[in-house]
Amino acid sequence: MNICVFLSAADLDERYTRPAREFAELIGKAGHTLVWGGSDVGLMKVVADGVHQAGGRLLGVSVEFLAAKARPGADEMVIAADLAERKRLLLEKADAVVIMVGGTGTLDEATEILELKKHGRTGKPVVLLNTAGFYDGLEQQFRRMEDEGFLPRPLSELVFFAEEPVGALAYLEDSSGIR
Repeated sequence: MNICVFLSAADLDERYTRPAREFAELIGKAGHTLVWGGSDVGLMKVVADGVHQAGGRLLGVSVEFLAAKARPGADEMVIAADLAERKRLLLEKADAVVIMVGGTGTLDEATEILELKKHGRTGKPVVLLNTAGFYDGLEQQFRRMEDEGFLPRPLSELVFFAEEPVGALAYLEDSSGIR
């Protein structure tokens, strides 16, 4: 399975890198492919290293203005012209999506896939991996949107909230009929 992971390229502390490394190892050991933003820095590097070291495949989609930070030696690296094309390619190449901790870019990618799911433009499973409670506020906001009628579909049809990496991968494999 090609698993797209949206996440930060920032250098983060152990409460974020440990679960990211754990999730990466699960992806690699299961023989899945990581589809990610292609960067060889920060949390993106941690996940790519973990997948690679555990035997998984790396499919990166970088963007021209960040090409200097692209990971050398990835199994496949695509350089998109701009961020919009990068998002399109990431989603096109993925069978499933995991949203990990990140900043505004990650939030942009997350809302894009959820909007596509809301409108029935994709059926790919989406997991929000809520490491260290990072997305508690966002989850609360999504639940409020659902409760107050802003979502035309149940939130559970759009995204699965996981607290731990093992639960995230189990949901994806179950959704894809792999288990």
